[in-house]
Amino acid sequence: MTHPRILLLATTTGYQTRSFGDAAEHLGIEVALATDRCTRLEDPWRDRAVPIRFDDERGSLAAILNEAARLPFAGLLAVGDRPVAIAAHAAAALRLPYHSIDGARAAHNKRLSRERLRAAGVAVPWFAVYAIDDPRPLDAGEVPFPCVIKPLVLSGSRGVIRADSRAELYAAHARVAALLHSREVQALRDPDAGAVLIEGYISGEEYAIEGLLEHGHLRVLAMFDKPDPLQGPFFEETIYITPSRGDAGRQRRIEYAVAAASGALGLHHGPIHAECRVDGDRVFVLEVAARPIGGLCARALRFENGRLQIPLEELLLRHAAGESAASWTREAEASGVMMIPIPHRGVFRRVEGLDAARAVPHVTEVRITAKADQMLVPLPEGASYLGFIFARAPVPAAVEDALRTAHSRLDFVIDRALTVVRQTPLPTRR
Repeated sequence: MTHPRILLLATTTGYQTRSFGDAAEHLGIEVALATDRCTRLEDPWRDRAVPIRFDDERGSLAAILNEAARLPFAGLLAVGDRPVAIAAHAAAALRLPYHSIDGARAAHNKRLSRERLRAAGVAVPWFAVYAIDDPRPLDAGEVPFPCVIKPLVLSGSRGVIRADSRAELYAAHARVAALLHSREVQALRDPDAGAVLIEGYISGEEYAIEGLLEHGHLRVLAMFDKPDPLQGPFFEETIYITPSRGDAGRQRRIEYAVAAASGALGLHHGPIHAECRVDGDRVFVLEVAARPIGGLCARALRFENGRLQIPLEELLLRHAAGESAASWTREAEASGVMMIPIPHRGVFRRVEGLDAARAVPHVTEVRITAKADQMLVPLPEGASYLGFIFARAPVPAAVEDALRTAHSRLDFVIDRALTVVRQTPLPTRR
């Protein structure tokens, strides 16, 4: 490779951002960051990043174009959902191959995504969008059961709750409303932060697809099984394992549905991460995100070309620089990751059994990301995990067994959070 300069749009901090930096150093290329931060402070993180704001597309685009005028970019990537639209604007202005602006917006918006998939004939559940303060969805005559309620603006199963009755829908609606009215979500300044999608619940197995679009053609990098049943009431993802153990016909149907969904949304060039449910022979595309798999989960993927083996981040940088992914294939071994769920709300103190978990055959890494004294919040309100377990083995079944065995050897000490009861003070006698 020559020495191109790649623009990476991301949050200010994150495991994957550092992984891209390591991959760029190995390749001998420059990665310029554009991160969500105060635009008035001069390089507070000492990373020479272009300061942008995810809620200010026009100002962010101007900042990126100013930097490109100083020193051009050969390609770009976005990590996470929020900067994808800005990346699409920048790619269009700089005439770099990437997802279309329209496609990036549709992929990030659950309502637009559902509408476009339905119009293209891609299987989707019934759905309706309501303002969170609209009482209509609580009318049992308007919403059939079972159904799923989810915010338009959040990802990673946050706020996603199944309801099998009117009473459950009332309770789920109240929890989602409290989440959307929270200071954290309001700080996103997203115009869709006050809306929810209610849709039909789909039974069946769930799969995740990691792929690259190359000028409209989908190249599947990996298909993950999710062996834990995701039936609700919450939908916390735990285990991803690849290659898939689904039969060849099912895998072809999934690939075809994801390719059709990507085209329907208007995605064109760059990484995608899709989620599907398969009920019998029907494939329901739940999401096609215009970005790669998030966080540390990318460590479950390695790719080979002859004797050379590289991580996902390096493959994505090569692709952004103009190299085709055609000569790269996922490693021969099966691999997987467990995202360690938070069992209950409370203050994290410590974890015991790490050495025993790491000693399990086929386990390659156990990474605890929770910090001592951190307040832990489980789904559907929470947005994090306790950590990650990784494994590699000759077959997927051995990977799954290793992940479950390692997890069983960990003991997390979490002090339950105290419930604060507010009492009305007694009137003062005079």
